Amino acid sequence: MSYVPLEDLLKKVDSIYRLVLMASRRAVEISDTGQKLVDISPRLKATTVALEEVRQGKISYRVPESDK
Repeated sequence: MSYVPLEDLLKKVDSIYRLVLMASRRAVEISDTGQKLVDISPRLKATTVALEEVRQGKISYRVPESDK
């Protein structure tokens, strides 16, 4: 089991709620396509891969103008 420190993740995202949304959506994409943006063990779950991608800055988010 891999551990991605929450402190590292919150440096990349402004709230834990946004982190959960990002990681869950990315995990679904990884499950559907199998395409990963990081070099990581193929045995890890999609959620762990998604969190590692956030930690490494491989994915980001954009707030829609209507939400500002």
